[in-house]
Amino acid sequence: MALVLSPRRCCWLMPPVTLVSMAVWMLFTGPNELTSHLRHQDTWWDYTDANLSSKGTCNCDAILRGEPEAVEQAKLLSLERLFRKHTRLSDDHFLNVSQDCGTFLSSRKYLSFPLSREEAEFPIAFSLVVHHKVHNFERLLRSIYAPQNFYCVHVDTKAPASVLAAVTSITSCFQNVFLCSRPVRVVYAGWSRVQADINCMRDLYNISASWKYFVNLCGQDFPIKTNLEMVRSLKALKGRNSMESENGGSKEGRWKKVHTVVDGQVQRTEVDKSPPPFNLPIKSGGAYIVVTRGFVEHVLTDSRVLELLKWAEDTYSPDEFLWATIQRMPRVPGSQRPSVKFDTSDLQAIARLVKWQWHEGAEEAKEAVYPPCQGHHVRSVCVYGAGDLWWMLQQHHLFANKFDVDDDLVAVHCLEKHLRNKALTFMRH
Repeated sequence: MALVLSPRRCCWLMPPVTLVSMAVWMLFTGPNELTSHLRHQDTWWDYTDANLSSKGTCNCDAILRGEPEAVEQAKLLSLERLFRKHTRLSDDHFLNVSQDCGTFLSSRKYLSFPLSREEAEFPIAFSLVVHHKVHNFERLLRSIYAPQNFYCVHVDTKAPASVLAAVTSITSCFQNVFLCSRPVRVVYAGWSRVQADINCMRDLYNISASWKYFVNLCGQDFPIKTNLEMVRSLKALKGRNSMESENGGSKEGRWKKVHTVVDGQVQRTEVDKSPPPFNLPIKSGGAYIVVTRGFVEHVLTDSRVLELLKWAEDTYSPDEFLWATIQRMPRVPGSQRPSVKFDTSDLQAIARLVKWQWHEGAEEAKEAVYPPCQGHHVRSVCVYGAGDLWWMLQQHHLFANKFDVDDDLVAVHCLEKHLRNKALTFMRH
């Protein structure tokens, strides 16, 4: 099935220079001349607290430094009924505001040109798996958007019609953002979650041969690095992948027994599964990965990998061991040997920063991996609050999970503002 992109409804310009002329200018004169020309007008791209809400303000600089008074003020602001009323944006809101693409892109300050030649020459491919919270999705897309990158958006087929309509409208405003050509009904902890990523991998692989790395995301992720910082982190990998991949002994029950989907939930049976193909050692890992284009090609075409994928279809939460296992298979681009000496934890990998409730604790606590969550927990994962940002920004990961703008918009706002200002600071200099 060929990938068909929906027709775009606009071609907007960032005055006084078009995207095409900027690209040509950078090609022949370099980014310094372009930066000099734009320096007097680049405040147009800045985020200010006016972008948060007219109903409340916060001191993002103090929050990012972890100052207790500013963090407490942010918590109180997030709890105010009027603030929540005016900052909770519905799916229909995004459907309506994206009808006029030019106004939508300019008012939301989407970048329309690469901020450096280094970024222009190193495109990244992203998949975004979404099933609700369009406001979260739009904030994430805006924070990672650059015209040289590529974005496949998978909308769960069981998502409300309002979600699909709003996401479709938003993506139609871009040439390099598109809906997945083969969306599936995603079941939590089921094979379909892997299938959604694979379907986006295939679309991204087919749409362009220029991108260097693939990163998969969900709607409640958010970057903690600028696009330039991501590019440099990926270059530093020197062709390797980065993901959690460790001894999987404690989770053997997930693939020792056959699992099946009943009434939309994965259930374990008492039927034993056959051993993994090729006697592969099954590793434990996470659902989120940073991998080369060659790794993606192997997932789509390599007979060994395809046999492993088929074997995993009736297991529990296959996304939390499949990628980790493929990462340790011989001859897979960017992989590591299966020896335990090459085991990589989620804190060592750069893919995703997650705070698990059972690993939190005070600095003095001997077994604590990170400080206590400043937001709240969902399925033992910290949904970050503004008080988590100071710690988060000290980490080397590209993204953090989870965020929820309905519960703490200040955390997302201050992080997004910080990243945009950091990106523009580099451009100015």
